[in-house]
Amino acid sequence: MIAVAVLVLPLLILWGGFALWYQIPGGSIGKAIAVVVWAAVGLTLFVVTLKGRPLVGLAGFAAVFAILLLWWNQIPPSNNRVWADDVSRTLSGRVDGNIVTLNAVRNFEWHSDTDYIQHWETRTYDLSRLESVDLVCSYWSMRAIAHILVSFGFNDGSHVAFSVEIRREKQETFSEVGGFFKEFELSVIAADERDVIRVRTNVRGEDDYLYHIRMPVEHMRSLFLAYVNEANTLVNTPRFYNTITVNCTTLVYHMMNRIVGGLPLDYRLLFSGYLPEYVYKVGGLDSRYALTQLRAFGRITDRAKAADGRPDFSQAIRQGIPPLPPAAAR
Repeated sequence: MIAVAVLVLPLLILWGGFALWYQIPGGSIGKAIAVVVWAAVGLTLFVVTLKGRPLVGLAGFAAVFAILLLWWNQIPPSNNRVWADDVSRTLSGRVDGNIVTLNAVRNFEWHSDTDYIQHWETRTYDLSRLESVDLVCSYWSMRAIAHILVSFGFNDGSHVAFSVEIRREKQETFSEVGGFFKEFELSVIAADERDVIRVRTNVRGEDDYLYHIRMPVEHMRSLFLAYVNEANTLVNTPRFYNTITVNCTTLVYHMMNRIVGGLPLDYRLLFSGYLPEYVYKVGGLDSRYALTQLRAFGRITDRAKAADGRPDFSQAIRQGIPPLPPAAAR
């Protein structure tokens, strides 16, 4: 019992401190007071446990931790906050046979992260004309971490990209730690590629790679509709983003696993920068080439910078990427 307490109690005390810091109201002073009080109570009961009164210490800690969890579980996600402009609208879709109408498709004109012209549009897509799915990985720091976009292409040359993101309030910035502690709600964005890819390569200086995905057309349509369904669900049932369990990679994995079934779990689902390796392993990329070649073909950063605001941006960034053979795309 003592050995378990030595291992578990410090972790629970640490978790409770972060939970209070990120969620207790009252500004920095109020947060600091709450964290200090929690740490004092937790450490006191920890010492009592170690000093030969384990039942008293553990029972006391269980009681105060239960109160903390009761408070934690009553913190609800919300769609009613003062949101940052780029996540201020909630995507929704209407499906009528093969025709899907998306409301609040983002098409910003980005000059910098703080200087942009907002455009939110209603767009209609015919799933009978859907012919491609591309995976876009956007890196901003380490090789293991990337933001994941999934872009759908139609035979008229149009594309729409879906991005699972944190829904930030104004003045908030992304925090990996905060993402564990209900700091952000979840947002599904549908956007023009000249918005959602260009802002990353041309404005934020990220390094982007695009991979053609091998997928039967019926699975492409199912994945598109899964995004629409997820967006519609969030309209009435908001969810919290979670750095590990509900993010831009795991949500796509769960949608695809519902469609095809049997997709293996893998550490690369947690380290999103390695997602292309996972997709290659399960047969989702062009098997005619080594992954290193596909990565070289698919680096679109320089092409995106050169294309910038051109109307053929989507076609320009794909130059040099070998198309999938017809059999591989079906």
